[in-house]
Amino acid sequence: MATLEGAHVRITSDSFKDGKPMPSSHSSDGEGSLPPLDITDIPSRTVTIAITAHDPDIPRDRRPDGNFDHWVVWNLPRDTTHVASATEHGGTVGTTTIGTNDWVAAGPPPGDGPHRYYFTVYALDSELDLPESTTRAELEAAIAGHVIESAELMGTYER
Repeated sequence: MATLEGAHVRITSDSFKDGKPMPSSHSSDGEGSLPPLDITDIPSRTVTIAITAHDPDIPRDRRPDGNFDHWVVWNLPRDTTHVASATEHGGTVGTTTIGTNDWVAAGPPPGDGPHRYYFTVYALDSELDLPESTTRAELEAAIAGHVIESAELMGTYER
């Protein structure tokens, strides 16, 4: 799919609109599934796609940087337009904040107010040779200079 004049890569979900609450089915209060993600307007120069999901609203007494990485995946095929689950996508999954190589469902502390969950898609000009121990910060460092375009989708969740 070629990028249309003036179009830029986009990431959306049928489960929630940008800036709106995510259904509890994507949280630890529900089934904990990854929200289905749709990627459109992928630039024609794209070689691979990477996606990260993180929550920047973690209480500082729990994590000094305030971030929790929920999902890190790269080397998705360039023609990936839909990610229906955290396990069926053709990419390599990196390490979350809790040290797993899987999607970690939204689960903010009860009473902490709404947390924001940023899903970021990156259209990259190369394939990445990274170990599965790669974190979001390490992925972001590795893709510096290789991002053709990126886009974000943000959903909220609170308990």
